[in-house]
Amino acid sequence: MRLFLEVLRILLIFFISGSFYSMVLSIVYKSMGVSRFEWLGAVAVLVILFVIYRNRWQFKGWYKGEEKAVLSQKTTRLLLSF
Repeated sequence: MRLFLEVLRILLIFFISGSFYSMVLSIVYKSMGVSRFEWLGAVAVLVILFVIYRNRWQFKGWYKGEEKAVLSQKTTRLLLSF
């Protein structure tokens, strides 16, 4: 049951937060006149949410598994610089 709740929590975090931040970024892009490559902003939002989830939010959830681990600093920097 805890695994199901954690998966539901992950989906809600990524769907709601990702949609909100992608929408805000899209509005900013349109106000600047950028119409190409808007999808890169959405990908960047999802990558940032993934990094935040792996480094912070996974430890505050319902799932108590042993395979929880923080991303290494090298991996975090690589993903965020992408």
